[in-house]
Amino acid sequence: MSVFFMQSVTRLRAPAPTDRYGNAVDRDWSAAEETPIPEINLQPEPSGPGVGAMVGDRQAVTERWRLISPRGRDVDLVSTDRVRTEDGEILELDGEPARYHLSGRVHHVEARLKRVSA
Repeated sequence: MSVFFMQSVTRLRAPAPTDRYGNAVDRDWSAAEETPIPEINLQPEPSGPGVGAMVGDRQAVTERWRLISPRGRDVDLVSTDRVRTEDGEILELDGEPARYHLSGRVHHVEARLKRVSA
């Protein structure tokens, strides 16, 4: 294993329930399925935190991260997942993960993650 890919995270995938009329309702994160994802690289984005909208009487701060898989390995992530780091921080995916292909196969996966705090 490369020293570049020595971290691990846990993917959190919550069920997407619907109400009795078939409309989507908020995901139940307390019932999220947990799947370990070993041997990845997780790095803060160099742009640093961004300041966003007001949440109550404070401005929200968004920290961005990048998850990278090793060469030749696909990672089962979708835009609605969350990731728990080794430190216990919960990060949300920021869009769909990017799967880079070479010769018809996945070369590696990169996902942008974010943490919003008020």
